[in-house]
Amino acid sequence: MQDKEPLTKTEAAYWLLRRDILNTKLRPGAALKLSALRDAYGVGWTPLREALSRLEAEKLVTAISNRGFAVAPVSRTELEDLMRARMVVELPLLLESIEKGGAAWESAVVTAHYRLSRCKIVPDAASEEMADEWDEKHAAFHAALLSAATSSWLLRFQGTISDQLRRHHRFLGLAPTQRAAAGLTIGYETAVAAWREAMALEHHTELMEAALDRDIERARALMTEHIGYTLQVYIKSEDEDGELEPLRLRSGV
Repeated sequence: MQDKEPLTKTEAAYWLLRRDILNTKLRPGAALKLSALRDAYGVGWTPLREALSRLEAEKLVTAISNRGFAVAPVSRTELEDLMRARMVVELPLLLESIEKGGAAWESAVVTAHYRLSRCKIVPDAASEEMADEWDEKHAAFHAALLSAATSSWLLRFQGTISDQLRRHHRFLGLAPTQRAAAGLTIGYETAVAAWREAMALEHHTELMEAALDRDIERARALMTEHIGYTLQVYIKSEDEDGELEPLRLRSGV
């Protein structure tokens, strides 16, 4: 949340809701009842409605006719679409960054990688705070890789895609444990193993080394592979009907 100037009530509501949606504290598909949100966040009706409308424009919230708002759902179709968009936007940014990046860019990439290496990945995180830290450091690593690129529009699109994928990543990271806690243990070990593989530091290290070596083709191949990992986690987390049950991650509002 920004701290340069005092936030308006609408801005405060927007940033609080946005944070909890991205971290899946407000679970995908959950109804967003204004009365419950008002009590949970201490914000009035008008700021909440304005904040929710803004989040709807970002596709983090959906408006349901005559029923108010809900957190945007997570689905395989949406994930596949986001992955295609990420491929189109992020690969050119990465390749441009490799071509143009200097010593400051290299230092930023190495530093971001080191900070990521100090975090426990989501399946092994002992708390939500640790999971939040991994998310932040992971996003910072990928941002560092792209930081020498100059297209402001592509970088803006990349930020939007990254935020949407963060919701999917967090949901997928927690879903196997939530399903197991609800007695749905079939496929648990496979799903968790796939998630650990997708988040493994080794993949990020290989990507960093290819970028620093200015190996365009290897970096392209590694990023393409990296982007595909999340879908594999989703597939291995699906139930017998081919869907990922949107289990309650926390008592919703």
